[in-house]
Amino acid sequence: MKQSISQIKKALMEKKIGVAELYSEHANKAKLNHNNSYNLVLEEDANKSFIERSQDRYSSGEPLPLDGIPLGIKDLFCTKGIKTTASSKILSNFIPQYESFVTQQLLNNGAIFLGKNNCDEFAMGSSNETSHFGPVINPWKSKSSPEDNLVPGGSSGGSAAAVAEGSCVASMGTDTGGSIRQPASLCGIVGLKPTFGSCSRWGVVAFASSLDQAGPLTACVEDAGHILNAINKHDFNDTTSSNHTRDDYVSGIHDKINEKIKIGIPSDYLEGVNQDILNQIENTKKVLSNHEIEFVDVKFKTTEFALSTYYIIAPAEASSNLARYDGIRFGIREDGESLDDIYLNSRTQGFGDEVTRRILIGTYVLSAGYYDAYYRQAQKVRRLIKEDFQRVFKEVDFILTPTTPNEAFKIGDKLDPISMYKNDIYTVPTSLAGLPGISIPSGLSSNGLPLGIQLIGNYFEEKKLLQLAALAEKELAFNE
Repeated sequence: MKQSISQIKKALMEKKIGVAELYSEHANKAKLNHNNSYNLVLEEDANKSFIERSQDRYSSGEPLPLDGIPLGIKDLFCTKGIKTTASSKILSNFIPQYESFVTQQLLNNGAIFLGKNNCDEFAMGSSNETSHFGPVINPWKSKSSPEDNLVPGGSSGGSAAAVAEGSCVASMGTDTGGSIRQPASLCGIVGLKPTFGSCSRWGVVAFASSLDQAGPLTACVEDAGHILNAINKHDFNDTTSSNHTRDDYVSGIHDKINEKIKIGIPSDYLEGVNQDILNQIENTKKVLSNHEIEFVDVKFKTTEFALSTYYIIAPAEASSNLARYDGIRFGIREDGESLDDIYLNSRTQGFGDEVTRRILIGTYVLSAGYYDAYYRQAQKVRRLIKEDFQRVFKEVDFILTPTTPNEAFKIGDKLDPISMYKNDIYTVPTSLAGLPGISIPSGLSSNGLPLGIQLIGNYFEEKKLLQLAALAEKELAFNE
């Protein structure tokens, strides 16, 4: 079993291990990069001052909440003086001169960065196969075909694989349509998408501005609470940042739940699901029914429209956000005989196929004559999806669903974009509604691969959500 952040901090306080030793242990694994989880691993010298200051705080008995904890950072967060590529050729030489709000909060809490985790290019993908730096390999192997390399899920696949392989204690990811929860499920770890607006998007390379949300990928639910405590702050630089009252997400996380809880299981989510996935849901119901928890059937009216709505809104916002990468103002510049040639060549050669596809889709749905028919209509359906969730939350406290429709699949197996998009069928509705969701490991498939369940809460109820997830984690007792 991997040690939690609390256990690591206890060992550091008791001088059973030093910060430098802890860092080296993880950095050495990261440098091997067996699973292509990292685009960049920092040299120990780059973190020497952070390690020394962290050790001094432990020696004085006054450590910060995340002091000395080695973290991976998805290569989408701007990190001052450290290359940030979004796993794209067009940004492969970009070194930010500022720190993103989220990563600055982690540094303020004493965390030490190991490096930048590989991801799908500009976070566009569900398998981490669209990265300019090559696919990430899932650390898990199928017992039916152990010679096959499997996808880790995406877009935060490098972050999920790094936590699963033990090369970092936790990693920061981003979730647009499931990009934290889906890879967490396929790699057998915990992935939390907070309520939209909880964690600042400032300094995060944008994909879809009304959907992008930073969140942690961790080995256990409690660790997700530790990271959320650090990053869940209001930011005046981000106009979508919420100024609601924040909680302590670790305090009381393992306390007994004394109130009756009603959890809804959407019957429309389970239609056509394979037996392995159904077994996870049934087992979760069985182990939690001993805790004053009632399960009821619920049915959404908008589930069938969620994917098509998402794949209109997200590409539309992406086409706008990625317009700045033209080889003139931003991004790698390719040669051309005129400004138009430079612009065309830089974008053609700088973007991969999936990013190009989504830019074209987005530009089309925003174009004159199609805006009302597609984009405006999708926004109306999005509002209906939000209202649908609120209708269900009048009946139940939480919602339980599978995280993914399948286990990890072989790299190269799903080349058809439509079949790839369907991997997000259970996570996209939550993202469109802006609700918090967490994926926790629930067991193994018949092929010996991890599967996850998703718990969804109402807006800004992360504390209750984490408490329920911690109970489910304990009862399911998933042990790799």
